[in-house]
Amino acid sequence: MPQVTPSELKKRLMAAGLEILRVQGARVHLADRVRENLIMDSGVAALTGESTGVRLVVRAQASHFPGEGEAALFGRARQLGNAAIALGYSEVETLVVPVKDPGGGPQTLDTWYEVAFEKPVAEADLIGEIRLALGLDKTANPE
Repeated sequence: MPQVTPSELKKRLMAAGLEILRVQGARVHLADRVRENLIMDSGVAALTGESTGVRLVVRAQASHFPGEGEAALFGRARQLGNAAIALGYSEVETLVVPVKDPGGGPQTLDTWYEVAFEKPVAEADLIGEIRLALGLDKTANPE
């Protein structure tokens, strides 16, 4: 079967009623409206290339857990990822993401400790898997 291009995949996802946030290379990031003021976030992406799949990124924000170190914050993110692992996802990457002042100031407002998981999915099952991933928790919350 020929590879689906990111542009073709974007069109298919939009036709299925999914909202696209952006396309980066072979990833089509889905929009996830996470706050009342309609700010969009994206923790789920459809993957295309040699095969299709879904990428899920979960995170722990340092500001939510004052005094915790990097290992503990990644641990909190991985704990969220257990739901994805139970669905057949595998951990593929960790990232430390500084959140800079959107006004252009030099200060870092927060730091996100992210863990990415991916799952290869048949093209026919991609939409259903994306909807499932969109329903998973993606941000660790303080107890």
